[in-house]
Amino acid sequence: MKVFVFDLLPYGEHLDHLKEGKELPWPLARRHFDPKVAVRTYAEHLAAWEEMERLGYDGVGFNEHHTSPYGLMNSPNIMAAAAAQRTTKLKLLMYGNLLPLHDPLRLAEELAMLDCLSNGRIVSGFARGIPREHNVYKVPLRDSRARFEEAWEIIRRAWTEEVFSYQGRFWSYADVAIWPRPVQQPHPPVWVPVTGSKETIEWAARHDIPITPGLLPIRGVREDIIRYYAKCLAQHGHRLTPDHLIIQASAFVADSKAQAVKESGPYLLYFNRTLFSHGNITEADLQRDAGYLSASSYDYMRPENLPFVSGARERYRDMTMADVEREAEHWPYGTADEVAERLIEAADHAGASTLLINLNRGAMPAEMFLEQLRRFASKVLPALHAHTVTRSPLA
Repeated sequence: MKVFVFDLLPYGEHLDHLKEGKELPWPLARRHFDPKVAVRTYAEHLAAWEEMERLGYDGVGFNEHHTSPYGLMNSPNIMAAAAAQRTTKLKLLMYGNLLPLHDPLRLAEELAMLDCLSNGRIVSGFARGIPREHNVYKVPLRDSRARFEEAWEIIRRAWTEEVFSYQGRFWSYADVAIWPRPVQQPHPPVWVPVTGSKETIEWAARHDIPITPGLLPIRGVREDIIRYYAKCLAQHGHRLTPDHLIIQASAFVADSKAQAVKESGPYLLYFNRTLFSHGNITEADLQRDAGYLSASSYDYMRPENLPFVSGARERYRDMTMADVEREAEHWPYGTADEVAERLIEAADHAGASTLLINLNRGAMPAEMFLEQLRRFASKVLPALHAHTVTRSPLA
């Protein structure tokens, strides 16, 4: 199996003292931002990515978010450019550029540049982004999916055609040939994160693009997504393989599960209670009302799994340490052997050949993050690299 580390790169100091009731104010005004903290945060994460390469991880995942301490990667492409100059082997995963918000020709050019700068190490993930970001960029939520699909068509053609022209609903170009071109041909690998909406699953299957099936560690949701994805792949003449699936999971290595919860719990609570829903519409019903989701987005799911994709903010904002202790019984938290066993079992059950691991939920101190990278690499990573997933049992 291949193992990537997903790094949200949150602002490096906790801001609970700014909360009003259960919520961090949004917009969070300039006076609360300390540039010294940001400079330190970027430097610490760049050092962590160098350490990932030394320790033998396969790749690092970047993300794009805006106007929140939730994540300081407003441009994953800038972060990848910096990482490309400090590493030589580590794959650089954009997870992902938010297609509805940007000029797709510019993205095609930047990603081609990055593939050249990194000598062919880019994995290009594409996403729609969350409602908060559409509102900031004045992109109507009802146009989000159509803009995403149109942007992908432009990027694909810019990468692969000698010269292309395009006349679309949102963007139009005439007689364009981009320079540079990607090192990887016909283009860098493309992955797509799937929270659960059937439209994204259908789109990925139509284009034979690998997915991360569900961003929560809920087995039933993951099963429903993979089964529907396999069905849609087959409808377009493709077959589900382990290389189509990337399993995302948070992990923490300690001397025991209780110790893992004790050490990581405060940071996990900060992520869920303070950062996760900052300024955002997370509820599925409100997203449907705004046009971000359709009325049928989850109609393929079994009824018992629908509550897990409801996006209820209270589920995160009211989380307690007791909740963490209870849920951690099913997570890859604990001794190295336990973490490896949980992750291998999850990959085997899903039929996935790649893991995307989060080892830093909630702005952990830099040394704590580095220590987790080292513990995981020393005692878990070898077992994962030695394991091969050969089939997709949910197909």
